[in-house]
This record gives sequence, structure tokens and C-alpha cells, in this order.
Amino acid sequence: MSVFKIVAVIPLFLFVILLYVIMAFLLAPGALSLGAEPLFTMKLPSEALWKPSWSGIFIMFGVVMLYFEVIKSTKTNTLASIEHVLSIGVFILALMLFILYKPAGTSTFLIITLMSLLDVIAGLSISIAAARRDFNMGSN
Repeated sequence: MSVFKIVAVIPLFLFVILLYVIMAFLLAPGALSLGAEPLFTMKLPSEALWKPSWSGIFIMFGVVMLYFEVIKSTKTNTLASIEHVLSIGVFILALMLFILYKPAGTSTFLIITLMSLLDVIAGLSISIAAARRDFNMGSN
């Protein structure tokens, strides 16, 4: 199995979760808040001020990863089945971190965890629909 196939099987939400945990663990308390404090301010053409926070950045990163995970879930090969199982493991890891690891007990991390659950459900649903389609085509 090539390195590219191994990397393609790794659920992308693992990177979001690991980055969150690393930032929460390594950074001294108070040095960087993963909460609502703005990182910078940008004036928009509408004259509104956009003030993104680490929390918002993680949610945006999670949405981008969810997009790529849904695209990955459209494949119906053996590696896709392995990826679905690993995605379930990543969701369980995220849920356990949310429940048991104090820095992960935030609304931001819960949203990331729910995106991971959505990835699992979407992947399994797409796989079942594709298998049903393949089965119906083969029986005609």
C-alpha cells in the first residue's frame, strides 16, 4: 500500500482535533484563549468590523474539512470502508475528549465533534446508497 493511499484513509477531522488539543495543552493558560477574543479586526466594505477569534477559525477549518470528508466518502472501495471505520474512531475520540478533557469542554469543540458525527453519518449513508445502487444495477 502506497503512502498516498494511507494518507487518503486518515480522517481529516483527526487533524482538526489534534490541532485543537495541541493548542489547548501546549499553550500556557491565558496565553491564548480558544474562546471569543478577536485575533484581529478587519473593516469590510459594508463598514462592518469582522473580528475572527480562534473559536471561529477552528469552526471554519472544521467546515472545510467536512467538505473534503464528504467528497472522500463518495468513493466505494475497500479503503473507503477502512476510512469510515477510522472516522467512527475519530468521532468517539472527540466525544471522549469533550466529556473528559477540560480544555475540550467548549461549545467550539462540541461543534467540531458534531461535524465529525455528520462526517460518519454522511459517509455511511453515501456508501449504503451506492451499494444499493450497485446491487440494483447488477440484478437487472
